[in-house]
Amino acid sequence: MIHPFSSSRTFRRNPRSQQGWTWPMSALSCGTSILMSLGEGTRRAALRWLELLRIADVPRSRALFTHHPGYADLTPAQYAEGLAWLRGRGLLDNCDQPVVLVQGSENCDSTAPLTISRAKWNEEAASARRAVGMAGEAAVLEMLAMGGARRIVHVAAVSDSFGFDIDVESSEGDTAHLEVKATTDPTRLVVHLSRHEYEVMRGDGDWICAAVLVGGQGEALNLVTVDRNWLCQAAPRDQDRRGSWESARYSVPGHALVPGLVTGGGRWIIPESVSPLLPLWGVSMSRREVSASSSASAIARPTARATGGGNALPTCRQTDVFPPVNAQSGGKPCSRASWGAVNLTGS
Repeated sequence: MIHPFSSSRTFRRNPRSQQGWTWPMSALSCGTSILMSLGEGTRRAALRWLELLRIADVPRSRALFTHHPGYADLTPAQYAEGLAWLRGRGLLDNCDQPVVLVQGSENCDSTAPLTISRAKWNEEAASARRAVGMAGEAAVLEMLAMGGARRIVHVAAVSDSFGFDIDVESSEGDTAHLEVKATTDPTRLVVHLSRHEYEVMRGDGDWICAAVLVGGQGEALNLVTVDRNWLCQAAPRDQDRRGSWESARYSVPGHALVPGLVTGGGRWIIPESVSPLLPLWGVSMSRREVSASSSASAIARPTARATGGGNALPTCRQTDVFPPVNAQSGGKPCSRASWGAVNLTGS
């Protein structure tokens, strides 16, 4: 028999997790390239900073990156961008110590020096992944209780056969079956989905994939919802009836993520005031900004397309983004207008 999660259970929240919960909105809407996207070189540099800053300070780590030949595959500018990226997202404390400890199994920087090849699977790595997964589920349970959920059932503690981890009824009465994917890597989001979880997702309209960034003290630093439609489209396909896939590894892009934990209809499962939101994994805007951007693009949707077979083209899609070179309020139409290489179809 499954018993509802007891509301009298005492939760302990690490004070350092407040850093993610009170992220300034100005940082979420920052328009610089380093905040909007993370190149592979900068991503690898950030991972190296997170590893070295656990045992050395910034000057010593920078000296090692500069003078050790094994680190010469990245430029000083990339190391500087990696450090600035970590600081800008609050992933380093005031003493430049990492607030997240990336597990070795999640750090796929195979070009890092002084390393030996590891087996694809070993008991130590598997145990570390289980610990991170349990910490992620515990963090979500804590946030659900803090958000006033009416019912919380940790079904994963009873059996793995459900295809999800938590059965919850939110404070607004919305039912959700949460599959929690936890990670310690702030530079990219990689999730693994079993075939059973995939089949449950396809048949269960309440199934939601929640991704959690777990901090060094087991606290949640970031929470996003993975688009289930994208998961279905990106899933592998069985090519022969004599064999089928049993587990899939997803590298999730930013456009397939929504900040916070929300239903398919856009309703909060965990209130925004409780959710830790950081501009990570390619998500650079808050949910409100994403919704506003989607509404604006829907209003300004063009009626003609360059690739749609017609000859008509809109002369200016958005005057505040691509202003016409020659503009006038009346009389003859402008002779020149700036439309540039804009993807008007959204594809």
